Amino acid sequence: MYTKIKELERRLFFMNDCIFCKIISGEIPSFTVYEDQDVKAFLDISQTTPGHTLLVPKKHVTDIFAYDEQLAKTVFSRIPKIARAIKASNPVIEGLNIINNNGKVAYQSVFHSHIHFIPRYNDQDDFKMIFKDNSAAYNAEKLQTIANAIKKQLED
Repeated sequence: MYTKIKELERRLFFMNDCIFCKIISGEIPSFTVYEDQDVKAFLDISQTTPGHTLLVPKKHVTDIFAYDEQLAKTVFSRIPKIARAIKASNPVIEGLNIINNNGKVAYQSVFHSHIHFIPRYNDQDDFKMIFKDNSAAYNAEKLQTIANAIKKQLED
């Protein structure tokens, strides 16, 4: 009976078809750079740039929208430590993009929340992000309407 309960707990904690859950459980090998009881950081197999690392909560959550306050504190508090370690690992690293994609439209491809650390070596290292300037389409009234809609959702 105890064994069945433990297996049920394990299944609830790890989603059976999730590649990151399989990495966390050791079912799939990874190149781990940091691990504690709550999170695991490992090299992304794609290596967008050398040192591209992923940070994942060990608890399966789909995306940032599923985080509670405690999980956010736990996961996000590890970011500076891992970022500093990546930068210090290679003197040629000039910067670091830290990215969290949420939802298919936002380029999330694995639906277990994860944070990308992408080391930047120079502006020709084959990684690009484009932020289009749409400011001409927004006046103060439109911006205030958007701000008010967001603020309303933050009210308790």
